[in-house]
Parts: sequence; structure tokens; C-alpha cells
Amino acid sequence: MNVTISTGRSALGSRDGFIVVVVLWMLAGLAGLATIASLYMAQSAMALSSLDAATQWEMLSSAGIELAAYELSAPVTVRRPTHGGFGFRLGNSSVRVEYMSEAARINLNMAPRAMIMSLFASLGAPAEAADQYAARVIAWRSAPRPGAQDDEQELYRVAESNTLPRRGPFNSTDELWLVLGLPVALVERAMPFVTVYSGIAEVNVLDAPPEVIAALPGMTTARLEAFLGQRDDLPRDDPAFVIGALGGRQPGATTAASEAYRVRMRISLADGRQRTPEAVIQILGPGEKEAFRVLAWQDEIDPYRGGRPAPSANR
Repeated sequence: MNVTISTGRSALGSRDGFIVVVVLWMLAGLAGLATIASLYMAQSAMALSSLDAATQWEMLSSAGIELAAYELSAPVTVRRPTHGGFGFRLGNSSVRVEYMSEAARINLNMAPRAMIMSLFASLGAPAEAADQYAARVIAWRSAPRPGAQDDEQELYRVAESNTLPRRGPFNSTDELWLVLGLPVALVERAMPFVTVYSGIAEVNVLDAPPEVIAALPGMTTARLEAFLGQRDDLPRDDPAFVIGALGGRQPGATTAASEAYRVRMRISLADGRQRTPEAVIQILGPGEKEAFRVLAWQDEIDPYRGGRPAPSANR
């Protein structure tokens, strides 16, 4: 009996010791991150005051991106957040940063036709038209069959379009404006909900906006409202429970994050001028020379129009 008790205590002590080591490692990492961030901010603030406005915009934008990347790649993060935000000041300027995993958006290169069709339908397109629009999107990203006539290119020629379908993956969501037959108003509404950077065909239903969840195949208004009503209280570390809250096995739904994040900043200079730049960054893994890579960048976006003004040309 004594031996058994002694062994149990030894195992318990070893486990406690391991936990203490992990906690100390996390605290040390946090302290190191805080030190790096404070030094970065102090040096940047000193340099900022002597620069012109254009250079200040650039410097503040870079600071926001780098601090977001530090927060997302810090070793103290046991589970990387899929969204978040923070604010900081440099000199007399202030910056508010918000980031969100690209998994909250529908991937134009990987999502099935049914999901893209459902997105268009949820944004107001009639069901038959939404299916035709989705077919054009799928055709844009798909290679033609070897040896067969490319009927998709012929459609663009007959329509006297200024472009031809890529017949390969979308390079950016801006190409959605070039897809034959899609109404300008529909593309404008869809832009905040699509991506080419998530790397997955599914969408993270814990972060996705209602319009994206509504696009999941078979989703009903009742199921959507029931899920949204309890989403904030669902355990983020229990994927099966979350998917179950959607009503069972739901095609296209996941709780997985993405290595790509959309980082949006609102920058205010001391004289009151403001700018809202946005970047999509990829968090790189161990062994990489850099902590992150910039995939896309816009100096100024309109958050109510998905980051891009509608084109003036009619299609």
C-alpha cells in the first residue's frame, strides 16, 4: 500500500512539475513578446515624428501588420485565435487593428458549386440565375477538357467580352468582376464574403458572417437562426459539438482556422486624417525565415463595399 501511494505521489509530482515548466515557458514567451513589442513601439514612435504624412501612413500600416503577426505567431498561444483585435498609439497617431481568419469566407477556388450558388441566392439572386452564375464561376477556375472544344471561351467571345475565362484558379477575388454574366450589384454584395486564400473548401462557422453560413448546402432559415442564437456560447475546442449545433452533419462546415488572416486597420493621424488599409497575411511555420508573408494589400478600402468600388463599365 505504501509503495502504491508513493508511486502515485511521484507521478502526480512529475505531472505538476511538467505543468509548472509549461506555465513558466509560456510566461517567459509572453514577457519576451512584450519586450520586443515595447522596443519596437518606442523606436517607431521616435522615428515617426520626423516623417511626412505619406511615410507615416506607410509606417503605421506596417506596424499594425507586424504586431498582428506577432500576436498570431507568438509561442505562448496554445490555440491560435481565429479573430481578434487591439489598438496602439505611436507618437500622436492611433491605430486600431482587427484580424479575422480567411476561413470565415467562401473560397472561390475550392468551394463546391452548391455553396457558391447558395451564396448568390442568399444575396438576392433568383435560384435558377444563381445556379447559372455559380456555373460560370466554376468554369472560370476549371481547366477545359483535353481535346475538346472550349465552349466556355466561346461564350465570352459571343458576348464580345473584353476578357476570356482564366480556366485556372482565381488569382484574386477581383477576378469575380470579370466572370461573364454576373450582375455588378451581386458581385459587389458578394465581395465581403469570398476569398482565394483560406486553403480550405469549408468555412469556419464560428467566425463566418450569417450570409456565409446561409450559403451552406441545405441550410434553412430556422436552422441558421437557431445556430446564431447560441454560437457565442458554443465551446470552440469541441468541433463535433459545434457542428451538431447546426443540426447534425453539415456539408461545408468546419471549425478549423486558416494560416491566412485578413488584417484591417483604422489609422488616425494627429491632424485628424484617417485611412483604412487592409492586408491579407499568411502566418508561416517553424523553420521559415520570416514570421509572415503578405498575400494582398490595399492602401484604402471601403468596409461597406468589400474593399473594392464597383466598376463603371456595364457587362
